[in-house]
Amino acid sequence: MRLMPFVLAASLLPAAATAQCGGGFQNFVKLMKDEAVQAGYDTSTVNAFFSGTRKDARVLKADRAQGVFQKPFIEFTRHLISQNRIKRGRQMAQKHDATFQRIENTYGIDRGVLLAFWAFETDYGGYQGDFNTRDALVTLAHDCRRPELFRPQVFSALELFSQGNFDPKRTTGAWAGEIGMVQMLPGDILDHGVDADGDGQVSLKTSAADALMSGARMLSHLGWKPGQPWLQEVIIPQDLDLTLTGTGRKKSVAQWRGLGVSARDGKLPDPSLRASLLLPQGHKGPAFLAYPNFDVYFEWNQSFTYVLTAAYFANRLKGAEAFSAGQPERGLNGTQMKQLQQILQARGHNVGDIDGILGARTRIAVQKEQARLGLPADAWPTPALLQKL
Repeated sequence: MRLMPFVLAASLLPAAATAQCGGGFQNFVKLMKDEAVQAGYDTSTVNAFFSGTRKDARVLKADRAQGVFQKPFIEFTRHLISQNRIKRGRQMAQKHDATFQRIENTYGIDRGVLLAFWAFETDYGGYQGDFNTRDALVTLAHDCRRPELFRPQVFSALELFSQGNFDPKRTTGAWAGEIGMVQMLPGDILDHGVDADGDGQVSLKTSAADALMSGARMLSHLGWKPGQPWLQEVIIPQDLDLTLTGTGRKKSVAQWRGLGVSARDGKLPDPSLRASLLLPQGHKGPAFLAYPNFDVYFEWNQSFTYVLTAAYFANRLKGAEAFSAGQPERGLNGTQMKQLQQILQARGHNVGDIDGILGARTRIAVQKEQARLGLPADAWPTPALLQKL
């Protein structure tokens, strides 16, 4: 029997059958099992999948403790990028040259892009996580912080299990339920998994070819434009209007050039290509033009600092120089950032969670307040801004 997509099936269920987040964990599991059966899954399959499911406290601890994302861009890049990691990346590019050639021919995605994700997610497959994937997903679906993200992934894992491609007792991965060398969620594996090595299985944990081709297929589906750049380091003039910077503001390359923006190395690309000017640590720090492919990175990970670092590392793996750090002004520590976010929120800005992380929404709010106060509106919060607020 062909199962209808779970989202559609779930929408046809009585409201009482839907497992709500929170409450008793075992009761939540029971309701999820009922949902799955009513969606068309065989009872024995459902029972086998959920058998032994337990709440994993380590998952919740990891979800709450993402302090690394509080690091500013320069420190974050130095934390993730080393000469050894660059060297290994270039070795992996040679070792898997045939797979990367296939990816470039099929999807038009540069090998540096996938190598960077491969490096950051699992250190080129060396450490893929030891969390039980099913338990992690059910734990996060039960938790009320982001259930809308993780509930569907539980049923995607169930679908993989029903196809013989997931062992609920032995499949392990990251704390957030991602699996394999490039860390893909079960739903992404269902939608974009590729049996690149032709063994009849999509094995993202053991087959580099499967993992890399699957990741490339997903990026292509998310909108990657073949042959286009994603990020380029630039030099900005001292008199640039800083309110024009940020992820939400785009101009053509020709317009940026007209404003005095120039490439630090080489030349700027197609004048008609649209781009955002990013100043991760303010106007005295490094500067980048982010092209349309950069937006695809946010579909992979929502952290501004992570995706900027991944995009930059892809360039390094292609041979680009290290960025010019400049002399950025001192930023805020985690406690100060939370204080700033609370103030911004009280002023009516949507900064998301009060988490001490300088994300995209906090940057937008900071830039607006800087402009209002007559400070350089570069979206980089400093102690001077916090004091004025």
